[in-house]
Formats: sequence, structure tokens, C-alpha cells
Amino acid sequence: MTRSFVLALAVSAAQPLVAQTPAEAPDRALRRDIPLTNNIKRAFAAGTRDSTGRPGAKYWQLRTDYTINASLDPATSRLSGRETVVIHNPSPGPIGQIALRLDPNIFLGNTPQAAPWIPAEVTDGMVITRLAIDGKTIVRGTGNTNAAPTEPTANNLNTTLARISLPTPIPAGGQASLEVDWNFRLPGGPGQGHRMTMRWADTLYQPTQWYPRVAVYDDLRGWDSELYLGPSEFYNNFGRFDVKIEVPAGWVVSGTGVLQNPAEVLTPAAQARLGRVLESDSTITIVGPDEVGPGRSTAPGDHLTWHFVADTVNDFAWATARQFVWQATRATIPGRGPVPIHMVYLPGRARLFAEVGPITRHALEFYSGLWFPYQFPQLTVQDGPSAGMEYPMVINSNRGAADHETGHQWWPMTVGNNETWYGWMDEGFNQYMNILSDADGAKKVPEFNGLGQSYGRISGSEAEPPMMWNANYAGPQFYGFTTYQKTPLMLSMLGGIVGDTAVQRAHREWGQAWMFKHPSPWDYMFFMNRALNRDLSWFWYAWLFTTESVNGSIQSVTADKNRTMVTVRQDGQMPAPIMLRVRLAPSGPRLKEMPNALMTDSVTALVTFPVDVWFGGARTFVAGLDFGGRTIEQVRLDPDCRFPDNDPADNVWPRGAEVQCTPSRSVRDRLSPQAGRSQEGAKQ
Repeated sequence: MTRSFVLALAVSAAQPLVAQTPAEAPDRALRRDIPLTNNIKRAFAAGTRDSTGRPGAKYWQLRTDYTINASLDPATSRLSGRETVVIHNPSPGPIGQIALRLDPNIFLGNTPQAAPWIPAEVTDGMVITRLAIDGKTIVRGTGNTNAAPTEPTANNLNTTLARISLPTPIPAGGQASLEVDWNFRLPGGPGQGHRMTMRWADTLYQPTQWYPRVAVYDDLRGWDSELYLGPSEFYNNFGRFDVKIEVPAGWVVSGTGVLQNPAEVLTPAAQARLGRVLESDSTITIVGPDEVGPGRSTAPGDHLTWHFVADTVNDFAWATARQFVWQATRATIPGRGPVPIHMVYLPGRARLFAEVGPITRHALEFYSGLWFPYQFPQLTVQDGPSAGMEYPMVINSNRGAADHETGHQWWPMTVGNNETWYGWMDEGFNQYMNILSDADGAKKVPEFNGLGQSYGRISGSEAEPPMMWNANYAGPQFYGFTTYQKTPLMLSMLGGIVGDTAVQRAHREWGQAWMFKHPSPWDYMFFMNRALNRDLSWFWYAWLFTTESVNGSIQSVTADKNRTMVTVRQDGQMPAPIMLRVRLAPSGPRLKEMPNALMTDSVTALVTFPVDVWFGGARTFVAGLDFGGRTIEQVRLDPDCRFPDNDPADNVWPRGAEVQCTPSRSVRDRLSPQAGRSQEGAKQ
């Protein structure tokens, strides 16, 4: 410690402490704007995004088109591949680097990973045997990524995010062709956490994040620099995939895209059955449990190559097994017509797939009507060790997570948010819409009462990060809550303010505006403000940037002639409108109308005061009620239990009245720590 610093401390300590008086500072200072980071400010200035929440006039995004030839050797569980990635640069500037995602390197055993994700086994990771850019060989670097390269150079190939430095940048509006030859052992064993195992012995393989992927390059951060740590999933470019997968004959392959060569890999009987799938809602068996081996489950031969093509998708996943049962049915998409639903599973696990067809059909049809029509030509449900994971046109699931994983076809598969940073924008939105789907399936009214209020019992934990904190580093204790469960609580409160149907209508419009693009949280917040025609910046700030709550209460109720004065207090830093349910005596003087009161029946009124009453900084507000002298028997604050509150017992007058307001068991199950998991274990 320097002498000058010691002197400064002494001078500071000598100054008297002056307490602020209530006249100088409000009881609570409420932030009423949405914080803007440097990245979003630059995007606004560049015109790629703006405060309407829609893509800006100059919005752009990278496109990556993949051609992949892969071959599986079950004897060694090794997958070998050769790929070409055409990188299209629509940005206004040159790109001098390529960030390359090598997720299989998480199995090296010496790369960072988040607890409690534990790889099933230690492997040699992603083995790169050849790299080239526009035909020029890419050499392996020494790790110094700051030096100007004289030849294309790759660094950090033993991590989950490599960097390729280019002496000749990809020009604005130009493109480059990246070539990669690679191989890796598909891990098997009792891993902990999703995607930590990709096979069952040597008879079923479920590769995910299995090929070198070009990372996202966007207008906010440039290259996405997040390492793959396990829990947080992905943020990918959209593009076209042309994929050929070679496996032993007799092995059925399923995956993203549309099978291009059924005549080369299927038996005539399977082809005929496949041709009938769209005729009705019945389930058709394409390959049965007794059809095993070359010439029976597939076309005859030694090895067969399955060819799939998918356009405008952000990833590709597949599965294969020596003895897959393959069944199919259909969903009828509003505005589009029928699409096939494929199901592949091991014969001994048929009970887990008996209801998958109807569940998935309902999800596709319901979410298509709720948001926008399902955008892809098919959906496949794949059996395997990962029983709750999503990719474009593919869900690794059984009946347990079929509805939830199908929901991901809307986000992030169509609306491509950055779920590594902001998992609440896909997992949280999905949890919210799963409540709607469950209610629709049961022919009940969806229930959101009680959800928002319940956050008051959690708020304030030192372990909880704000939702805008990078989910990749959210920690094991609160990752699941912040990413999955908190969003329905937030949207419960929003529905309590503007109405649930208004929330869903605005959300639908937002999703349609950002189809096959990359929205940020700011785009969502600004869009919702505009779509709901009110400034909710205070709401977004409290829910997304803090871990505060409302903690409202009725302090007192006093009568003054014909008026009743209800003193309401908010002890938390999150403001909320004042909503009072007032029960009046069934008889007495003629009821007088109040401009801010809505009679819900002959003796009950819902009285509201806008959130603005708190913006002056007060913590208490005296709500005047004048019903013409009619006796008030009960007053209840936040009657639908939508606003975070750690002690609902003080929300009612007179004290001691019933204040219970909890969601149904089915909704609680959706938002439990096990939400989204199947019986086989799935992601949190």
C-alpha cells in the first residue's frame, strides 16, 4: 500500500458521515429503463437492430452450408468424416478468423466442463487429420493467435473452440470453403449430464454435436467465443446440410432432413409402408421388431450409405442401431398440411414409445396454431442414452419429454436465439408453452395463477444469478431454475398485468418477426413493449437484470365516511401495479361506480392502480375506495397471486382470511427441478 493511498484513506475517514433524509432521497429508487450493453448500442448505431425489437434495416447473419460424408465403424465405435463448409460472409467487413467448434474435445478429460456434467469416458477427442481453406492447407499453430499469420493457421485444436487465422480475410459479401477431415470415438458408459454419452455398447449410436462446426459470427459479438462446458447448449448458424452416413447394412439410420435415397437403403416393403404414412393418423410400422439384418430391416449388402438433405437448419443430429423398430404417423399442420412423424427405438423399450406418436402430433399441431406453422418437412423421435435433447427435425426423447423437446422446434431451431448465453429464451419459453400444451391436451384452462407470486420465496438467494447473466457460467445450483423455471414465473406476472392472451399474441408476433434469425434479449424486450403498447422497461429490468421481488402487503384499512382507505406497501425493489379484489356487503347503499374498478359479480370489484404510483420513490400508497358507502367485507392484494411475494398472508384484510393461491400439481411438476426429464433421465 502506497503512502499516498494511506493518506487518502485517512482524509476520507476524517470526513463526517452525512445521512440522507427522506426529503433528499426516495424510499426506493426504481430503475425504469432497459440497460444497454456496448454491443447492443453498436448494433443500434449500425442499424442491424433497433428499438422496435425487429431486425434492423441492415441486419445480417452468417450462413454456413455443409457437405458431410461420415462412416461409422461399430467394431471400434469410431466415426470418421470429411466435410466441406461454405462460409458466406454478408457482414459489412472482412472476416480474418474462423472460430471452429470441436465439442467432442470435452471427452479429452483435460478441457473445462461444468459440474455436474461428467463425460462417459475419456477419449482422444476430435482428431483433425486435414484442414484447408479454399484449397490451401491450414497448418497447426503454436497457440499465439495475436501474431499476423503468413499462412492459414489453426490454434487450440485440443479445446472445444479452435481458431483459424487467415492471411487473406473472407471479404464482405464473399465466401470461403473450409475443408476438414476428422474422426473421433463415440463415447459410451455411465456419463452424468446430457450429451455426455452417445452410444449403448456397440449396438446403438446417437451422435450429437458430432462434426466440426463453424461458430456463429454476428453483429453483436463477432465470433461466439463461448467454450462448450456441458449444460448450456448451442448457438449455431443457419444453412444447408447435405449429409451421407455409411453404416453396416441392416442398421437403420434416422436424422435431420429428408432421406434422399430410400430405394437404395430400404426394402421394397419398407418403401411401400413409408408411402402410406401421410394417409391417416394411424401408426404404421416401417421396420418391425422381427425384421433384423440386411435384406430384412434394410436393403441387402455389406454397407449402405444413407443420404439426408436439410435446408435452412442450424444443426444436424442422427441415430442408428442394429435393431431399430421404425414406426411413423403424421401431424396435420395448420396452414401447411400433413408432415410425417418418425419414431425409432429398441424393441425392448416399446412401452416408452407407445404414446409418443399422439403426444408429438398434439405438440406439433398445438404449437403450430399457438405460434406459427411448423417449418420443417418431418420430425423424428430417436431412442438412445440422451432422452431429452433437441435438434432440427430431431428430438432425442421418449414419451417423457416428447412435448417439451418438440417445443424446441420453435426455439431455438426456428427462432435462433443464443441459448449458451440466454437459455431462458428457449428453455424458459418452452416451459411456459408446455403449460399451455398440457392444459389443451387435458381440455382445461391453462393456469398461471400463483406462479409469479412463488418467486418471492426464492428471490434474494446469493447463489441465484440474474437471468441476463451468461448461462454458461450460472453454476449448478441455479442453472436449472434460471434457465428453465423462472421464465414462466416472469410471464405469469406479465400476464397478470396485460393478460395472458396478450402476452401470447405479442410473443407470437415476435417469433414470426425473427424466424431463422438471431434475436437478442433486447430485441425481445423492445418488441414486447411495442406489441403490448406500453413501456414495460421497469418490468424487464427487475426480472431479467436483478433477483428482486415485490413483497407487497396491506398495511391497514380505515373507513372515512363513504371512503375506505387501503394502505398498500411494497418492501421489495421490484414494483408492481396495485390490484385489489374488494368484496362488498350484499346489501346497503346503492353501489357507486369507480373509474378504475371492474365489477366481476354483484358484490366483487377488481380495483387497479397503475405501477406509475411507485415511480416517485414511495414504498406506501393509500388507495381510496368509494363505493357509495357500501360496507367492504374483505380486501385482497394481488388476488391472482402473480407478483413475487415472500409472505402472501399479509395480502388480505382482515387478517386470517384464506390466501392460498397455488398452481395445480401438473403445473408444479412442469416447473420442478425435474421438469423436462424423462424417466430415463434427461437434461434439467
